[in-house]
Amino acid sequence: MHPTAIIEPGAQLGVGVEIGPWCHVGPAVTIGDGARLVSHVVVDGDTRIGEGALLYPFCTVGLAPQDLKYRNEPTRCEIGARTQVREHCTVHRGTVTGSGVTRVGADCLLMAVVHVAHDCEIGDGVVIANNVVMGGHVSIGAGAVIGGAAALHQFVRIGRGAMVGGVSGVEADVIPFGSVIGNRARLSGLNVIGLRRRGADRAGLHRLRAAVRLMFGSDGVFNARLAEARAAYGDDPMVAEVLAFIDAPSKRGLIRTAATVLDDDVP
Repeated sequence: MHPTAIIEPGAQLGVGVEIGPWCHVGPAVTIGDGARLVSHVVVDGDTRIGEGALLYPFCTVGLAPQDLKYRNEPTRCEIGARTQVREHCTVHRGTVTGSGVTRVGADCLLMAVVHVAHDCEIGDGVVIANNVVMGGHVSIGAGAVIGGAAALHQFVRIGRGAMVGGVSGVEADVIPFGSVIGNRARLSGLNVIGLRRRGADRAGLHRLRAAVRLMFGSDGVFNARLAEARAAYGDDPMVAEVLAFIDAPSKRGLIRTAATVLDDDVP
C-alpha cells in the first residue's frame, strides 16, 4: 500500500493486492487476491474487484450512476478476474430500476476512456476499444469486440462473438457472431475472424453463413425466413444460438440488412 493511498475502514483486500499512489478505496469495496490499482484509481460503492484485475490511472469503478432517478439506493458493481480497466474508464454501479448490478466479466479489456453505464452486463473475454460509450442496461456477450468510438444505445444486446466496427452507432440488437458497421449500424456479415480464433470449423462456418443469408439476405416475410432457417439449419449449435437470441425478448429490436450487403465469403 502506497502511503498516499486511502483505504477506508471496512474495505476487504485479498492476498497480494497492490494499491498505488493516490488511490481511494471505499468502505464497501472487496478486492480479490493479486489485483492491482496502479495509481489515482477510485473504487467506491458495493464493488467487487476480481482476482488479478488491473486498474490503470484515473479510472473510476463503482461510483453512482448517471441517472437522475438514482437516490443512493444499495446497488452493486463487479469487475471479473484478470480484467484490465485502462486509463480514464468509468464503470458505474447499477440502479434499482434495472438489475441492481453493473457487471464486467473475467479476462476483459476495457481500453482508455470507455464508459460502462449502470446495469450493463459484459460477458467474459470482451474487448472494448478506446472511447466506446454505452447507455444503461446494455448487454454484451462473451468474446465480443467493440471497435473504437462506437456508441451503444441503452438496452441494446450484443450477441456472443459479435463484432461492432469503429465509430458505429448501434441502436438495435446484434446477433451472435454478427458483424455490424455504420451510422446507424447495419449487419454487414459475420465476424469470421473471431469465429476462427475461437475454433469454429469450415463446415460450421458455412452452415452459419447459409442460415444468416437465409434469415437476413432473402426476400419475403422475416418470420417465414426464420422458420425456414430453423428447419434447415436449426440443429447446428451456432445457428441455434442465433435463433435463440432472436427469439429472446428485446427492447430495441434487431439490426437487419439488405442481401447486397451480406457478401463476405467463408473460404
